[in-house]
Formats: sequence, C-alpha cells, structure tokens
Amino acid sequence: MNKIFYGWFVLVAGFFILFVSAGARNGLGFFVVPMTEEFEWSRKTISMAFGIGWFANAITQPFIGRLHDRFGGRIVISISVLIIGISSVLLTFTNSLWFLIIIYGIIMSIASGGASLVTIHAVLARWFHRRRGMAISLATAGASAGSLIIAPFTAYVILLLGWRITWGVLGAMILAVGLPMALMVIRNNPSETGDSPDGDPHPEDNTPSLSSKSNFSGHSVSDSWTDALRSPQIWQLTGAYFVCGITTAIISFHYVPFALDQGFSIATAGLAFGLMNGLNLVGVLSTGFLSDKMSRKSLLASVYAVRALAFVMLILAPSIIGLWSFAIIAGLSWAASAHLTSSITADIYGLKTMGTIVGFATLAHQMGGAISIYLAGLLYDIYGSYDVPFFISATLLIAASVASYLITNPKLPKQPYTQPVKAKLGTGM
Repeated sequence: MNKIFYGWFVLVAGFFILFVSAGARNGLGFFVVPMTEEFEWSRKTISMAFGIGWFANAITQPFIGRLHDRFGGRIVISISVLIIGISSVLLTFTNSLWFLIIIYGIIMSIASGGASLVTIHAVLARWFHRRRGMAISLATAGASAGSLIIAPFTAYVILLLGWRITWGVLGAMILAVGLPMALMVIRNNPSETGDSPDGDPHPEDNTPSLSSKSNFSGHSVSDSWTDALRSPQIWQLTGAYFVCGITTAIISFHYVPFALDQGFSIATAGLAFGLMNGLNLVGVLSTGFLSDKMSRKSLLASVYAVRALAFVMLILAPSIIGLWSFAIIAGLSWAASAHLTSSITADIYGLKTMGTIVGFATLAHQMGGAISIYLAGLLYDIYGSYDVPFFISATLLIAASVASYLITNPKLPKQPYTQPVKAKLGTGM
C-alpha cells in the first residue's frame, strides 16, 4: 500500500496554525468599542495602538522571511506561535495604552510575522510544485475558516465574560492548537521524510509548469533576492499588495465599529463578519482551484476589482443593504489575493529566496494596513463617519487591479536550478 504523501500533513498543520493565529487576529475589531469605553480612548487613539502593531509587523517581514530561508519554517513558526499565544494571554492584564502598544503593538505583532502566510506559503511551495496554487490556497483558507469561527466566538465571549478574559481564551487556543502542529508536524523540505515534491516518484517531473493559458514564456529563476528587487514586476505585485493591506486592515479593524455606529448590535456585526469570512473561504478555495488552470495575474486583478465594488456598496447602499452586500462581495475577495501573490512570486522568481521576497511584499501589505488603521480612525474623528477612508480604498483597489493585470515576463539572469525546468513555467499565471 502506498504511503500518504507527508506534504498533506504539512498542509493540514499550516491550515490549523493560520486558523488560530489569523483567526484571533482578524477578530480584533470586536475589542475596539469595549476597550475604548473602559479606558475612555478616542477611535484615533486605539487605532494608533493597533496601527503600530501592523507597522512593527511590516518592517520585520523581510527579516522573518530571511530567517525562514536560513533556518527553515519549523523553528521560526514554532517560536512565533509560542510568543503569540503568551502575548495574547498577557493582554488580559492591559492597564494602559503603553502596555497595549508593547505587548500587542511590538511583541505579538512581530511574532505574528513568523506564523503567517509568509512562512506557511514558503514551506508549502517546497512541498508542492504542480499543485502549488491549490495547496497554498487550502492553507490560506485556514485563516478564513479561523475568522469564520473564531470571530463570532470572540464576540460571544466578550458579551459573556468581557474583553479581558477573551484575550486569555484566544491565547490558550493558539498554544493548544498551533504550537503542537508547528513542533510535531511541520517539516521544511520533502527530503526530510524521503519524499519528493507533490509525492511523485520522479522528482524530475515536479518542476513548475505553466498551463497553455500562461502570460509568460519562461521561468526566471534567480539565486539572489536582489535580482527580483531590480525587476519591475515585483514592484507591481508589491504595490498592489500594499493596497491589499490598506483595504483588508480597514475590514478587519473598522468594519465591526462601523456596524455598531450604524445601530447594529454586536451580535449582528459578528454574524455579518462571520458571513464575510465564510464567503472568504469560498473565494480562497475557488481562486486556488482556478489558479492552477488559468491566468493567475488576471485572477488577481479580478479579486481587487471585486473588492473595490464592495467598498462602493458600503458607501452608496442603505445601511442594512450596504452592511450585508459588503459582507458578501468583500468576503469573496478578502484573502484570495494572498495566495495568488505568493504563487505568482514563486512562479516568477523560484523558491530559494521566496521567503525573503514574499517578506518584502508582505512588508508593503502590513505597512499599508498600519497606515489605513490609523488614518481611518483619524478621519472618523474628523468627519464622524468612514465614508472618506472607504472611498479612498475603492479608488486604490482599481489601481491595484490594473497594475496586477499588466504584469509581464521579467528579465532576470538565469541561474542553476535544483531541479530541471522542462515546461513553460509555473501554472496558470
């Protein structure tokens, strides 16, 4: 009887690590109102505290990616999950703005980069070549599934036990689920278990290959991440991902406060947020399936365009229609851009320095998130609504859609690759 390909276990581990870590992080919006009420902070003040967290996460992403490339995903992910869990528990004792900034804004946010899409995607890219798009999207779906379940659960626990105990509950979940998965299951390369990528018996057949629908004619593999940074294509991807960070941060942090401002209860806001993440799961899986069969850059452009439409609905539609239509439309496009960006990066630049390159892209993503969290809070205090930041988001998403669609084949210096490249490069960009 043939043994089960160990890469599937690595995929499952990545799914559940993202399930608890990203799921808890995406429920951040539920803490905004109760914490501001207890400490009498303004929306701008608490936005600044959490925005600092996104900023700290942003500037450390390339270093996290470099640590992955040097030491492997297992050790980086394990240490990161441990720190995230302990930090979440410590937030139970928040007594000042500075405590929140140090624990969440610095310690927990930096560690979050080590148990994120950057490291999980980089690990899976080594285990899967032909099925890379599907595998990375399935792991990404863990973040969506976590938000679908953990976000409403967070709202419920806050209502039942208060926000302090809720932080402790989330930390315990991260330690109980994520840490064993990272320590006991994650492996850095197929060679550690005697496998080859995709579980195929012939490693030479496991090279990336584009479908006939590819927009690219060759695979540009480089041994140096500096080669990638000299090509315009990485800046198109990174610029679009910067916009992605702006718009997803607004969703995760300000959507629930927006709903509460519109007169909806925290239970309704939690239900809408949960629906959004449920549809997010559908969007991630469907684009993951399609990404192995058609143009990835066109899919990425479509994702950004659909998200722009969601923000337009939030601005123009009546409150109840806007709330639910945004949940539906944005839900289908929220996290789909992450796995597509990682897959396109791997297809173009290869695997050797993928962690570092994706780390730079994620730096831009998180920097956009840091700016948007604070700016949206500031504009809310000035205008008394979120209309201006929502309009800015829609406009930037249109630009990101165009930039993604215009990505072309980069001209990087060819370097020896660890496996022969026989086909037309990557699948379906």
